[in-house]
Amino acid sequence: MSRPRAAAAAVAAGAFAVLAALVAHGDLTSIDQWAVGHAMPGADFSGTSTLASALIPLWDVHWHGALHVVAELVTVPASFTPATVIVTAACLRLRGRAAMTLAAAYAAGNAIELLVKATLTRPPLYAHGVHLVSFDSSYPSGHTIRTVLVAFAVAWAWPRLARWAIAWAVCSLVLIELGGQHVPSDIVGGLLVAAALLLTTWSSCSRRPSTASRPSARAR
Repeated sequence: MSRPRAAAAAVAAGAFAVLAALVAHGDLTSIDQWAVGHAMPGADFSGTSTLASALIPLWDVHWHGALHVVAELVTVPASFTPATVIVTAACLRLRGRAAMTLAAAYAAGNAIELLVKATLTRPPLYAHGVHLVSFDSSYPSGHTIRTVLVAFAVAWAWPRLARWAIAWAVCSLVLIELGGQHVPSDIVGGLLVAAALLLTTWSSCSRRPSTASRPSARAR
């Protein structure tokens, strides 16, 4: 990895750590609380997070309102199980060092998410006077990390789908907020993790599936 990319990755990682400290200390609570009250029109705060809901898309979802439905459906590929399937398919397409690099980045992203969520607790957020326990340990947003990595994996393995992957990623990131899945600090934290991971894998991005593995073209 080149020095500029290494430096940029270090900056992203440092920014993530600083943001984590601010979240834990409560310096961003007012911003996140404002978002809960004014920027989550599709939120459903009645559900609880379980292992089944983390592994099985749309498990225990309480459907209500068009925006909520759209947010849940559009962000499905960023859920753990579908994202893992997509990234695995991309790795099989890429093969070799590129596949190993992508797999490592994806594994690292999920590991960072779990580790930080297990160790960081933010000051409570409320909706209509009710403590939103699901946000206590929601930094960083795993959906955000996987959204970026899935879009990157698809664009890398299937370049013709790059524009569609980017368009989906943008919509997914917006709906993660509007649908009430994560507050702004969670999303920014997820973006910083994804940025650090992508900057460390960029040196392999020029590698494409070998033409030797494709059917040979007809002689002209």
